[in-house]
Amino acid sequence: MGVHQYFKSLSDLEQIIRCPGKFKFQEHSVASHSFKVTKIAQFLGTVEEQSGQKVDWRVLYEKALNHDYAELFTGDIKTPVKYASKELKQLFSEVEEQMTRKFVEKELPAEFQAIYLERFKEGKDKTLEGRILSVADKIDLLYEAFGEIQKDNPEPLFIEIYEEALRTILLFQEMNCVKYFLEHILTDMLDEKFTEHGELAGIATRIIDEHRD
Repeated sequence: MGVHQYFKSLSDLEQIIRCPGKFKFQEHSVASHSFKVTKIAQFLGTVEEQSGQKVDWRVLYEKALNHDYAELFTGDIKTPVKYASKELKQLFSEVEEQMTRKFVEKELPAEFQAIYLERFKEGKDKTLEGRILSVADKIDLLYEAFGEIQKDNPEPLFIEIYEEALRTILLFQEMNCVKYFLEHILTDMLDEKFTEHGELAGIATRIIDEHRD
């Protein structure tokens, strides 16, 4: 028993590839995703703070850094599959929680177990920090899909992922950071010129209009 196995597992997260089994021009690991989500969450939190919201930065960073640690045990499940139904998503969550608990109780010293069980639990809750995490996670997913679409990847899954990510972001459109994202960041993304530009811009416009109705 000791922290060694936990530290060792961090390198294993670099070997877990997101969206496995599909051709990609650029591979993304769970470790790199966690880093990017944390950086995005930092920016979104800054927008919220400048808009007058009180951000608990320690909670936000812990949620963002740890949000996908359980994929060490389950691997990455394709987004359209994982969210196909509430029941399936709940099942995945329960499996991840049980396997994470077993790892913590086996490998970490007793005095740290409660702390790390708290850190590794589902971070996407109704708190401001939990909502920022939900948005940051989907923004990175949006950019992963965008990168493949921009490179003319013929795999239709990336269009599905792009749509699902944007729809989820729009569920939080009352947040200051999402308003900023839609007005300043998504518009820049859609202004970039590439082969599928017209189709992607049309998809984004349609989805945003649906959420305004």
